[in-house]
Amino acid sequence: MAAAKKLSRDRVAQLTAQDIAAGSYINIGLGIPTLVPKYLDPKKEVVLHSENGILGLEGLQPGLPGDEDLINASKQHVQLILGASIVDQSLSFAMMRGGHLDATILGAFQVAMNGDIASWSTGAKDDIPGIGGAMDLVAGSRRVVVVMEHLARGGAPKLMKACSYPLTGLGVVTNIYTDMAIIDVDPARGFVVRGIAEGLSREELQAATDAPLLYADDVAVLTEH
Repeated sequence: MAAAKKLSRDRVAQLTAQDIAAGSYINIGLGIPTLVPKYLDPKKEVVLHSENGILGLEGLQPGLPGDEDLINASKQHVQLILGASIVDQSLSFAMMRGGHLDATILGAFQVAMNGDIASWSTGAKDDIPGIGGAMDLVAGSRRVVVVMEHLARGGAPKLMKACSYPLTGLGVVTNIYTDMAIIDVDPARGFVVRGIAEGLSREELQAATDAPLLYADDVAVLTEH
């Protein structure tokens, strides 16, 4: 697939951030999702949650050294916003499991057309599992938003008829943002494309996807700028 037909990681993160509702409480996962906070509109007053026990955090301002005791679940240095709370991990997981997060934004190895997600292991013998709090997050959040590259490094599809990797959650994914498209998961119909990268044909997008694709009535053309 030609590079010109794919969106940059930052643009994917920006498109994701634009669709986050004002006043949302969200958890940010690894990979492209870590870029999402820098594109959040401060006027929306979105509050970030980290499963290690922080509610109300943001990335460090340039030039600040950071506090070695203040990190997020990805072990990145962060800073607190006005009104932030620090809690123990059991209370943090209670927030996740209790349905108190509006969305979790994370990467994935595979997503199935029924909303199943595989995000913690490929099942390979030499794979190092890293489940963390992902199962709790996808089970408890009101929305599960997957942000990732459309294809795996070897070129294999990541959007599947059915996941072949160990599952993180069943039927939980609501929206997918990739470097090729924005796709909603309809429980009855499967993958519904509502945005496609400029210069990418529907045939090319389908060739990069294991499951059949449907299209919204009004499909946006996603440009890099």
